[in-house]
Amino acid sequence: MTDTRFIRSFFHLLLLSLLPLGAYGIDTAAWTQPFPPHRIADNLYYVGSRDLASYLITTPQGHVLINSSLEESVPLIRDSVEKLGFKLTDIRILLISHAHSDHCAGSAEMLKLTGAKYYVMDEDADVVERGGASKSRVGKGDYTQFPAAKVDHRLKDGEEVKLGDAVLVARRTAGHTPGCTTWTMKVMDGGKALNAVVIGSPNVNPGYILVGNKNYPSIATDYEMTFRTLKALPVDLFLGAHGGYYGMEAKHAHLGRGKENPFIDPTGYMSYVLDREKAFLTEWEKQKKGK
Repeated sequence: MTDTRFIRSFFHLLLLSLLPLGAYGIDTAAWTQPFPPHRIADNLYYVGSRDLASYLITTPQGHVLINSSLEESVPLIRDSVEKLGFKLTDIRILLISHAHSDHCAGSAEMLKLTGAKYYVMDEDADVVERGGASKSRVGKGDYTQFPAAKVDHRLKDGEEVKLGDAVLVARRTAGHTPGCTTWTMKVMDGGKALNAVVIGSPNVNPGYILVGNKNYPSIATDYEMTFRTLKALPVDLFLGAHGGYYGMEAKHAHLGRGKENPFIDPTGYMSYVLDREKAFLTEWEKQKKGK
């Protein structure tokens, strides 16, 4: 798990995941390229593309989906769900990581196909319902615009979402968006209870204003709170809104090759969080100095 190929693949995917939807000349082809759906542990499955992560949590009472991704992602997610032997129409609750098009543009169509209830963190709910930010705080980049969708329930930090025997906890990890959400849940793997963490996003995108932001005055203090929260979470399974956050492709290649679940990676989780915190602090200090 520590070989050179794994590390190189992880950081290559990480670089791709940090940049917005083609606005800065980045090839986002991996966002819509199919990837084999797979079980992460117990009733937690990956049903996303090569980089846009969507997760299916299954129960006898219906299923939960995290992230509808892009509009063109919906058929891909449907195919992945069906390849695993489940029905898209059994999805009862739709969740997202945050209100950017690469994670929620497909929600309107997904809700239409499934009849699911849409749960969104309160601070992102208005944006979701009007179809994006009324004023982009990043200036450039269309990932703040997407089809509007009705929110059925506005989540609060620490609120539990329950369906059948599945319990997910919504943790507000704001900054990237005001309602950016990290999802946690307990799953069984090999007879052991594991803490799964799906990081929303701790990234400071190019063009983000951290000092004197009139549209989002608390952005910097929200990022500070986010990193305190992320560093305090118990974690075994390291997951995220982009596969690149946690080296998904490289870890998937190790599935079934050893006794240990390759997605168990608390060390990689903390390294990622600390790296993103350092990037935030560096950019914040630069902006405070007027650079």
